[in-house]
Amino acid sequence: MREPATVLCVVGTRPEAVKMAPVILAARRHPGLRCRVLATAQHRQMLDQVLDEFGIVPDVDLDMMRPNQALADLTSRLLSSLDAVLRDEAPDVVLAQGDTTTVMAVAMACFYRRLAFGHVEAGLRTGDLGNPFPEEANRVIAGKLARWHFAPTQGARANLLREGVDPAQIFVTGNTVIDALLATAAKRDAPLPVDLAPGRRMVLVTAHRRENFGAPFAEVCRAIRTLALDYPGDAFLWPVHPNPNVRDVAHAALAGLPNVHLCEPLDYAPFVTAMKRAHLIISDSGGVQEEAPALAKPVLVLREETERPEAVEEGVVRLVGAHYETIVHQARHLLDSPAAYARMARGVSPYGDGLAAERIVATIARQVLPAPAAPDLHEAAARRDLRPTADTATC
Repeated sequence: MREPATVLCVVGTRPEAVKMAPVILAARRHPGLRCRVLATAQHRQMLDQVLDEFGIVPDVDLDMMRPNQALADLTSRLLSSLDAVLRDEAPDVVLAQGDTTTVMAVAMACFYRRLAFGHVEAGLRTGDLGNPFPEEANRVIAGKLARWHFAPTQGARANLLREGVDPAQIFVTGNTVIDALLATAAKRDAPLPVDLAPGRRMVLVTAHRRENFGAPFAEVCRAIRTLALDYPGDAFLWPVHPNPNVRDVAHAALAGLPNVHLCEPLDYAPFVTAMKRAHLIISDSGGVQEEAPALAKPVLVLREETERPEAVEEGVVRLVGAHYETIVHQARHLLDSPAAYARMARGVSPYGDGLAAERIVATIARQVLPAPAAPDLHEAAARRDLRPTADTATC
């Protein structure tokens, strides 16, 4: 009997864990695959929160996190440590998601070892290597080195084709974040760190992008302060990223306002509850741009460009940058005009149907297993709902 093919799934940050958890769970269910999990812990606490939520214990943990770590130092430590793991694990396939330094380093380490690398959420592009920084460069490098490209949308596929990627190596699967979102949103709401009376509006805020550090982030905080003062009956919930470039500035600008609630980063389940409960979301997060539209929540994006244009084109996400006047104007428009709000709160999901992980695992199985041992799960996915349930999501 043939041994199962080994799939090594790598996660380093909270968003990667959210988006890779459905893939890990689907790979564990496949009879022809042996799934191993490697955590680089580029982010430590925030990564652990998500893994705990989905009941995933890493087989290997590199514990890379250092306070306020520099990119060059992180990259060099990652490459050296990943190379040793790849040597010892000798996987048939390595999977990683997105655009972090972990993903870029994994792609390079696999290239050096001539191992097959599959890029989950492939093909996202702004066309500007400095925006977002360093994520755009990370995903371009990963895309050049990947053997298989799991694109979330047709637009992402088109980006890869323009870069000369073999069409036979591109698979449009949807985004696995919708798999995780639907499974988590179906569970009982988690408690929030703010007491909201029924009917009271809440604005959810998140920010962490490096390109917004410094003066741009100070503008964001000034805008939130103005909105909080203008709308004293509304609650503003901000789970603050632990990076001191974010945490220290946010607390200095906003601490003491009675309707602004600065809290520690939320676990994934409470964060999904916060998105469900929010009236409006203001964020620079890529994942929030994908998740919130599926929950019918308008998003003002604190960025100049986005590699996720589908939601902008649908009119449910709007780019406002880190500009005080624009943030305040657009937020007031949505908070004051029910008609404007209704146009954005339409509940569309351009990023997936909740079956992306099953498609990715089925494709990997077809690539690495002999034909008789690789059942076609696409037909099965069409016949039944394969989203993780409350039980399977934590096993």
